[in-house]
Amino acid sequence: MKQRSCIVLQLALATGLFSHAAFGQKTSAPAPPPAPPASTAPSSSPNQPGFANPNNPRLGAQPTGGYIMFLYGHVATNDGAPLPNDVKVERICNARIRQQVYVGPRGDFSMQLGSMQDSFVDATGDGPSPFDGSQYSNQGIPRRDLANCELRADLSGFRSSIINLVDLDEFGDTVDVGAIVLERRNKVPGATVSAASYQTPANARRVYEKGLDAARHGKLGEAQQLFEKSVALYPKYTNAWFQLGTVRQLQNQNDPARQAFTRATTIDPKFLPPYLSLALMSFEAGQWNDVLSLTGHILYLDPLNYARANTYVLDLDPMDFAEAYYYNAVAYYNLNKFDEAEKSLQKAERLDVRPRFPQLHVMLAELYARKNNYAAAAAEAQIYLDLVPNAKNAGKIREWLLELQQLSPPAPATQKSGPSS
Repeated sequence: MKQRSCIVLQLALATGLFSHAAFGQKTSAPAPPPAPPASTAPSSSPNQPGFANPNNPRLGAQPTGGYIMFLYGHVATNDGAPLPNDVKVERICNARIRQQVYVGPRGDFSMQLGSMQDSFVDATGDGPSPFDGSQYSNQGIPRRDLANCELRADLSGFRSSIINLVDLDEFGDTVDVGAIVLERRNKVPGATVSAASYQTPANARRVYEKGLDAARHGKLGEAQQLFEKSVALYPKYTNAWFQLGTVRQLQNQNDPARQAFTRATTIDPKFLPPYLSLALMSFEAGQWNDVLSLTGHILYLDPLNYARANTYVLDLDPMDFAEAYYYNAVAYYNLNKFDEAEKSLQKAERLDVRPRFPQLHVMLAELYARKNNYAAAAAEAQIYLDLVPNAKNAGKIREWLLELQQLSPPAPATQKSGPSS
């Protein structure tokens, strides 16, 4: 059975099970990881939504309140601190990110439903649903199709309040959803907050924001020049070094990208995104010891580990810790350290709430099967098939699942108690 499970895992690798499509990223080997953190885009001031207009031809054939075209509101921190320039609002439906818009400089945002104008979905998202396409592009989205949707803000190091769209009580095609509140995560007594992103000189920050805008529009060469100018103006600008590394990597300039990421880690060892990018590069190169070293630094600073945290960890979205644990697990697996791999996979599984890494369940199934824990292995294989039923290797996994189920001990029969006499 161990030989069989290893064959299934090898098949998963060969058929691209561990691949994950990401904007601008090349396919990795030997077990391609999920996408690296997407490039941050600048704060933009979205167009303010128009209010319901009785002369609007898009509303003529629809009952009042039947469709929603615009959602608007604002984002604020619970302590009144100013917002950085990379806050975005996400619309999530059925646990999938369908739409993202950036928050304006005053915290305002608007989201046009049924249209991708002024919105996007980065590598962390799932893309528009069928309801976001041409079917409703001139009308918005029916209220009933928003019943399982919610809005939240996304900013590394902060926890967002949630607005459930099923609770909308305004009528018309434009709805004010109110305020989304961001709360800082994981404050530890005696901690201090890094103010680097607020202390950057204004001229370097302006150039940096222009670079973000160029990157968001796919102008990578222009973005690279702007980020290079920004770090020349302020050599300690860790965010700019990180973004410079990202655009270089997207242009396959791997050595210069690695240099930029490394410079960012030298300036601020607690700024975690460049460590994750370096871990990805080592992952793709099969440099497993380097992957362990880089992910080990990230996981050592995991803010959930209060015994070791002595400051806020603001720079890495908690969702990305699942990615770090995943890289860490695959590195351990390739170094034949299976117990360590299992522990990291279990942590990745708990953190992967979207989920983004269904392949980890196949790895866990293989490791459980090695220990003759066939019931647990079968459960993980079933989870994988539930998440990606149409995967290329689904047929082989189903065959393997049947074998695991046959090897699993039968569940104890439940005896029904008869009537008392």
